[in-house]
Amino acid sequence: MSHQIRLEDDVYERIKANKRDDESFSDAVDRLIGGRSLRDLRDVFDDDQVSEMRDAIKAADQADRDEVREVAERFE
Repeated sequence: MSHQIRLEDDVYERIKANKRDDESFSDAVDRLIGGRSLRDLRDVFDDDQVSEMRDAIKAADQADRDEVREVAERFE
């Protein structure tokens, strides 16, 4: 499926300047916008996995804070 989009002249020229000879405009835009988005991960993990990851991140953050506190106390 294809779509028409309107681009400002300067945006069009920037895409054109960055487009490789062997690419379509669509390929160039896809490459230039960086591929996947974090939104693509929305349905990858279930709620339990997300909860486990959040807990692990919180625990790692706390461990980092504790370690920084211990190092800082050595210099007091």
